[in-house]
Amino acid sequence: MKNYYVNKNAQSNGDHEVHTEDCKYLPISTNRKLLGEYSSCKPAVTEAKKTYSQSNGCETCCSDCHTS
Repeated sequence: MKNYYVNKNAQSNGDHEVHTEDCKYLPISTNRKLLGEYSSCKPAVTEAKKTYSQSNGCETCCSDCHTS
């Protein structure tokens, strides 16, 4: 189980990326929202979409949930 976070700042394409707690692209603490502890990225992205409808998994740490 890992903690997942969503970036409060959208990427240039409008996506709010979901990251694991150990991702090298995890935003600084003021630019991220804790989603909770999950065993995979899928429920974390679902949780992120409750706040940011255009959420996507990080290509590096959540590749199973990343869509182009």
